[in-house]
Parts: sequence; C-alpha cells; structure tokens
Amino acid sequence: MSLVFNEDQELLQDSAKNFVSQNAPLSVLRQLRDTNDDRGFDEKIWAQMIELGWAGIAIEESFGGFNFGHVGLGVVLEETGRTLVSSPLISSVLLGATAISYFGSDPQKKYLLPKVVKGQLLLALAVDELPIHSPNRIESFATKVDGGYRINGNKTFVLDGHVADKLIVVARIDKGGVSRQGLNLFVVDKKAPGLNIQRTLMVDCRNCANLSLTDVYVEEENRLGVDMGVDHGASRLARVLDVGRIGVASEMLGSMQAAFDLTLTYLKQREQFGVLIGSFQGLQHRAATMYSEIELCRSAVRGALLELDNLHASDDSVARIASMTKAKVSDVAQLVSNEAIQMHGGIGMTDEYDVGFYIKRARVAQQFLGDAAFHRDRYASLNSF
Repeated sequence: MSLVFNEDQELLQDSAKNFVSQNAPLSVLRQLRDTNDDRGFDEKIWAQMIELGWAGIAIEESFGGFNFGHVGLGVVLEETGRTLVSSPLISSVLLGATAISYFGSDPQKKYLLPKVVKGQLLLALAVDELPIHSPNRIESFATKVDGGYRINGNKTFVLDGHVADKLIVVARIDKGGVSRQGLNLFVVDKKAPGLNIQRTLMVDCRNCANLSLTDVYVEEENRLGVDMGVDHGASRLARVLDVGRIGVASEMLGSMQAAFDLTLTYLKQREQFGVLIGSFQGLQHRAATMYSEIELCRSAVRGALLELDNLHASDDSVARIASMTKAKVSDVAQLVSNEAIQMHGGIGMTDEYDVGFYIKRARVAQQFLGDAAFHRDRYASLNSF
C-alpha cells in the first residue's frame, strides 16, 4: 500500500491549501465566535466550497458527485483542519451523505444526494444519547403506526444540528436497551412537530445541538434502507461512523500540523537571556518528538483513507484501522496541543494568540465519535484480546 498521494491528489491538496489560507483563515473563526453568529459558519465561504465541488468529492457520479473517493475528501479535511474552518463539511458530507450512501435506497439517494452536492440540503447525523460516545446504547425508539413511525428519544452532540435542513436520527423499531438489534435511520425534517432543537455553544466554536423528539412522525419512505428490513442497521451504522472517525482524524492531522508550525515559528523568534529559545536542547528534543508523532499520524490517516477506498476491504478491517487511527491521532493531538501551549509560555493561554484555538479544537475532536480509550477498547475487542 503506497502512502504517497498521486498527482491528482497532490493537485487537490494544493488547491485546498490555497483556498483555506486565502479565503478561510483562522480569523474567520474568531469573527464567528466574537459575533456569536446564528449559523456558526460563513455561508459565502461554504458556497465557494460547494463551487469547488468539495461536497461531492466522495459521492458517486450517478448521484451528482465526482467519485474522487475518501482519500480526496480526507485531503480537503486535512487542509480545512489547518485553519479550523467552520463548515458543514463533516456533518453534511462526511457523515450525512455517507449515511445515505450506505443506508439509502436508490430513490432516496437520487433525491437527497444531488441536493447535498449542490449545497441545497444540509444534513446532520444524530447518534449519541449519553455524555460519552456509545453508539450501541440507543434508547430512542420508533413505534410503527399507519404509514410510518412515531419517534421518541433524545440526542446529544449533534454536529450542525441547529442548521441542518434534515436530521438523520438513529432509533430502534422497538424500545431499546443495549441490544444492537433493530437499529434504523430516519430522515426527519427540522420543522417536524415534536422535534425540539437546542443549540449548544462548544468551547471550540464548533456547531452542535441537543435534540428532543416527542412523538415525531416520520413516513415509511423516510426510513433509510426500507429495502433492508429492520434488523440490519448496526453493521452499516458502524461503517458510517468509521468513515466519520477517519475523516475527523484527517481534520485533526491538519490542526495538529498547524499548531506545530505555529510553535516552531515561535521557537525561532522568541528570545530569552539574549538567545533564541529554539536553540535550547530540551525544547529541540520536545519539538522532534512532536514532529515524529505527527508523521506517524500522517501514515495512519493515509492508510485508513486508502482502506476506505479499497473495494475489497471488509467491515472488520475498516473498523480496526479506523479505531487504531482515531486512538493514535487523539493521543498525539493531546500531546501537540499541550506542548504548543507550554512552549508558548504564558501568552499561549491568551486569546491574542491563535494557538489557544487549536487546543480547544483538539479537546472536542478527541471526544467526537469516541476518544482514545474507547477506540483502544474497541480495537482490542475486534482482535479478540
């Protein structure tokens, strides 16, 4: 398996890097935070991202996309991670569109996916119900009624939940416990009676929301995978979440690289006792450790993206590499963000310096879709340890 990008992927990376540096620097996120923007992302920048085709990178051509694969989407996410771009790319494209691609029938895909590609539809995936990621503990339930279902339950940490046009809600056909049986996905309109959406203000300025569903009616045609039966959702949901984990790891890779670059620049400029602090051997050793760990993460992320695009990859192989990658990247994000603050000294804790934004994003990203402990445990279980 080659971990080197081909020419097309390198061109995409260069294009994405130029776009985010020129159009979506970190100052945009700072402005969104300071103005307490209702949407939480810059719609003009998102429109430009749509024009570049980013929303359709990993979607099949038959549904309006460009079929450039998960490697292509990962390349873009890595670059958006460098400047902490706030956009619906993860919620709507990485998670929402992937869920439709894996669960949806052909009519559902033909109706929904082209709208995602054109920027006419924003999606959000609602899975978790606990303070920690636990996708097998789903207690939201859907009761069968004439023509559809009535859904009751609560969801937490729904990325872009308050701006999504439609929410993809994970629920059981019968009231759940901890069993994996009966998991299904339902497409719920944001204006559906009984659906309450409460925006939550995250420390990293990322959009999230909590959902409350009380007898929310969903027609049968809006249950994703209507041709699958009601008991085949757990394995496909796991694959969707693994795609999300690898994509988020790609974004985290870009963020930690940017934090490292900021720190390296500071070490070359800051003087103490009349000498540059970058000349201190202790700081050089710590910087070298960060560099080495980031390179290991780069290899893990690229290997995971390639596995997603491998048509012969099994669900187990994808699950293993997804958990390995998310665990490793989460650990290194902790290391790099902590070291970045420490090496900047006291000013690293001030809002004046951008490095503080990266430690906040790292902490939220570490928890999203499972932290390092969750994935080490999952990896051990997958390998029968």
